[in-house]
Amino acid sequence: MRWSFGIGRIAGIRVEVHVTFLLFIGWIAISRGLFAGHTAQALSSVLLVLLIFACVLLHELGHALAARRYGIKTRDIILLPIGGLARLQRMPDKPLQEIVVALAGPAVNLLIALALRAFVPGLDRPLLEMASGGGLVESLLVVNIAMLGFNLIPAFPMDGGRVLRAVLALWLPYVQATRIASTIGQAIALLFGLVGLLNNNVMLMFVALFVFLAAAEERALIQHRASLAGLPVRAAMVTDFRALDPRDPLRRAVDLLVAGSQQDFPVVDGGTPLGILNRADLVMALQQHGVDVPVGEVLRHDDEYADAAEPLEDAIQRMRERGRSALPVLHQGGLVGLITLENVGDLLVVRDALRRFGTAR
Repeated sequence: MRWSFGIGRIAGIRVEVHVTFLLFIGWIAISRGLFAGHTAQALSSVLLVLLIFACVLLHELGHALAARRYGIKTRDIILLPIGGLARLQRMPDKPLQEIVVALAGPAVNLLIALALRAFVPGLDRPLLEMASGGGLVESLLVVNIAMLGFNLIPAFPMDGGRVLRAVLALWLPYVQATRIASTIGQAIALLFGLVGLLNNNVMLMFVALFVFLAAAEERALIQHRASLAGLPVRAAMVTDFRALDPRDPLRRAVDLLVAGSQQDFPVVDGGTPLGILNRADLVMALQQHGVDVPVGEVLRHDDEYADAAEPLEDAIQRMRERGRSALPVLHQGGLVGLITLENVGDLLVVRDALRRFGTAR
C-alpha cells in the first residue's frame, strides 16, 4: 500500500505502518496536552493507543496464521488509524475454512480479554466506566471486548460479514451469497455513517465509508471471478502486439509506445521471453539513462509467464499476487500473446454486455 513502510516481520509476515498512523499518534499526544504541560498524561495516552494497536496486530496475525493452515499466504499486515488489515493472497474457497479464518481474529481478542481478566479484581462496574476511569489493564480489557463484539457485526467484509457469507455459501452459490452479504454490509455501513454523523464521530464515519466501499469491491471481484470461470488464457490474450529485443535502444520502445495503445512490451531474445518492459519502468529508465541505452540493461528479468491453455482465473490471481500488470503467454514454448489486466477488463465488459443482451431477449 502507498505511504506505508515496514517495521519488521512476525512469523515471516511483513508488518507495515501507514504514515497516517503516525499522524494519528501525534494528534493523540497533542490533544492530550503534550505541549500544555501534561506530558505524563499525553505519554500514557500514547502508550494505551500503542498497546491497543498491538492487540489489533495480534488480531490480524490470527487471521494470517489461520489462513496459513490452508496454504494461503499473507502478503503483509498494515496498521492504519482505523485498524489493521491482513492482506491475504486470497480467501479460502471452502465456506468452513473461511469461517475459521474469519473467526481467528476475534478469537485472539477473546484470549487477550481472558488473560487481562486475571489482573482485574472485579467487574462490578460498567464497561464504559472501566474504560474511562480505570487503569491501563482495565482499558485494554474493555477495548478487546469491544473489538470482539464490533468485528462480529455481520457487516461484510468485516469478520462477522465473512462468517455470514460463508454460512450462506453452504446453501447458496458463492456469488449469490456474496451479493446478499455485501448488501447487508452496505446497509449496516450506512447505519454506522448515520450514527457517526449524528454523534459527530469522525472515526465511525471513516469506518462506515471503508466498509461500504470494501463490500462493493469484494462483490465486484467475486462476480468477475465467476464471469471468468472456465475460460482459458487464450480467450483474453492480446495477439496483435509488438515485442522488443534486449539489444534494442529505449528509443524503439518510446516510438512503439507513442505510435500505438500498447503499454507493456515483452522482451524476447531468440524466441525466449526475458520479461516485460512496462510503461512505468520505461519512463523511469528514460529519466535515468536516456533513449540510447539497450532495453536489456534496464529490463527487470522475470521468468513468470502464462500458458495459453491454463485457466484465465489462475493467471489473473498469479498476476495480482506478484503485482504484475501483464504477462507473456506461451504455447509449446513459443510466445503467442500477451495477457494484461486492461484486456481482461475489456473482456469482462464485453461478456457482461452480451449476457445482458441475451437476458433481455
